[in-house]
Amino acid sequence: MAYSCKFCFGKPKTLNKMIQDNNKDIAKKWRLLGGQNDWDGLLDPLDIDLRRYILFYGDMAEVTYDTFDREKASKYAGSSLYSKKDLFAKVGLERGNPYKYRVTKFLYATSGLSLPDAFIFKSLSREAWSKESNFMGFVAVGTDESVAVLGRRDIVISWRGTIESLEWVNDLEFGFVSASDILGKGNVHGVEFVNPMVQEGWYSVYTSEDPKSPFNKTSARQQVLAEVRNLVEKYKNEEVSITVTGHSLGAALATLNAADIVANNCNKPRSMPNKSCLVTAIVFASPRVGDANFKKVFCSYNELKALRIRNFLDIVPDYPFIGYLDVGKELCIDTTKSKYLKTTGNPSTWHNLEAYLHGVAGTQGSKGGFKLVIDRDIALINKFSDIIKDEYCVPVNWWVQKNKGMVQQNDGSWNLMEHENGDIDDDVNNL
Repeated sequence: MAYSCKFCFGKPKTLNKMIQDNNKDIAKKWRLLGGQNDWDGLLDPLDIDLRRYILFYGDMAEVTYDTFDREKASKYAGSSLYSKKDLFAKVGLERGNPYKYRVTKFLYATSGLSLPDAFIFKSLSREAWSKESNFMGFVAVGTDESVAVLGRRDIVISWRGTIESLEWVNDLEFGFVSASDILGKGNVHGVEFVNPMVQEGWYSVYTSEDPKSPFNKTSARQQVLAEVRNLVEKYKNEEVSITVTGHSLGAALATLNAADIVANNCNKPRSMPNKSCLVTAIVFASPRVGDANFKKVFCSYNELKALRIRNFLDIVPDYPFIGYLDVGKELCIDTTKSKYLKTTGNPSTWHNLEAYLHGVAGTQGSKGGFKLVIDRDIALINKFSDIIKDEYCVPVNWWVQKNKGMVQQNDGSWNLMEHENGDIDDDVNNL
């Protein structure tokens, strides 16, 4: 994943000077960029630093797709191809990127419901690493090197979205389930609410355990909250932020997770309960998560913010239709205005995360038009799609392992490689 840094305009500058100038702005403005003032005055026209900020967290969401093993013939289908240690290097998120993070935990999820394959991906192998669980995201934290750049110690939680086509939108039943067990009920800061309800599919992926799975003896929720508590406590004497991101299903999980973190005081050190940190959900193509009571809970916390990015023709943010409400602020983009993309789009291309990030890089808001204000590499758009116009000569669906993971043996035969991720056994032992 290339990370382009041609951010500045006017008089040319060296790349290092551009990065230094931009980093100073991010470090000074991070609370505003994280939504402390609900992004007032920053969305239209889209502030250049907020544009970069959104793109960075969008890249963090994209990592969960780039590392996901979607080869059903592999016994590791549904896991992360790459280990925590070298994840960002393997997906191309280190070169040219001044923001340095290390992954501290992989997240695994299962579901007690019968969900479409797009949610929980299944290996065809009889020797599958897990028949019940999937890699569903990660927790990462800014390194010491990045603290000066970012202006604080940032904890990132990235949730994976759906893998296959958008048929799940029509296949999934959008029933409600109570979230009071995790969000509480009653009164928060003088705001009264009764029994917040959320979509049962999102809730099931987030909260389900399975004693048969060594990866989900605890739920994804329990895994992430424990890790966040540990990191908040570890860095309690520093300025800390928590940023939760995701695309599609991952966006819904991120929204629910962000609310859960604040509702259960996981954004406060145990030994310093009066010191709370800002929790921001930056989500892409998010379906709606809950009802009016869920929205009341979400909006009742001053330290909880959400920015939803939606593509004008994407249908997913309109689901579910009845009884559900949006939370947070919305930034609308329109990728049909880009000169780089084919005019014959479809629901899948309008929902594609890399297309979303292209839209963020070029949106001109209410004044209309499209211009790549940030010189983001257009080749990224075709990683898992065929969206770029042929004249730009970018191969379609180019993000693949060499020979799709097939490795030639000493006798000349070919076998599907075992796996690059050595974390699986460690994750079993540490869950």
